Amino acid sequence: MKCKSLMFILSLLFMLIISGCSNKQTDDPSKKTADADIAETVELTVSAAASLEDAMNEMKPLFEKENKNIKLFFNYGGSGSLQKQIIQGAPVDLFFSAAQDQYNDLIKKDLIEKTKGKDLLQNSLVLIIPKESDHRVKGFKDLTNFEDGKLALGTPEAVPAGKYGKQTLENMNLWNKMENQLVFAKDVRQVLTYVETGNVDAGIVYKTDALMSDKVEIVEEANSNNHDPIVYPVGILKGTKHMQEAENFFQFLQEESAKKIFEKYGFIVMD
Repeated sequence: MKCKSLMFILSLLFMLIISGCSNKQTDDPSKKTADADIAETVELTVSAAASLEDAMNEMKPLFEKENKNIKLFFNYGGSGSLQKQIIQGAPVDLFFSAAQDQYNDLIKKDLIEKTKGKDLLQNSLVLIIPKESDHRVKGFKDLTNFEDGKLALGTPEAVPAGKYGKQTLENMNLWNKMENQLVFAKDVRQVLTYVETGNVDAGIVYKTDALMSDKVEIVEEANSNNHDPIVYPVGILKGTKHMQEAENFFQFLQEESAKKIFEKYGFIVMD
């Protein structure tokens, strides 16, 4: 009988020890914090115009330092291509376009909440040539004597800079004269690369892109009256699963630290 009582007491003590260890592990505040950090980490995907790449890449570590549980991932490309990806269901949290047309179309399709967006930046269009160029083009009018030269610009149907470039050439009565000399690119950064490498003799890009390269020369800035206003709207997709985190980044883009970076790369920040 004494033996059975002893066994019972020992079993009870064993259960109490196990229970205590379990509670200790659960109540460990450092473990709880670590688990919470892992669980709360959010990945935001931002589809942004290719011309924003340098500015966005510089902002990324600043934002992530202030928002330790948010990781930013950027998908760069022509605004038209990014727009189509979103319509086809790409998992995107924010869209930063280089043109209002593509952005407004997503609002019409009820994919972006109008109240959660803003026209944030402005840019300008320039004609560039390689630094070491045999074609001494001094401006858009010189393209009329560009007989054996090649001019690169983004595909107008998908790349806003290409659309603005086409408008400029049309309004200067140059488009029809140059159709056989045009080389189309998937985005404005590809146009810049074509000019830098000398694969083409001239290109039409945003001023912000041209300023980042020491291999090209700006020969003329396009007259803003010859093309639509170059405005960059940004907005949050309705389908985002991380609305609060997306709003955090949306607000960050409007802060003074972000404004300085945009201006550093040649953008005009709108009020």
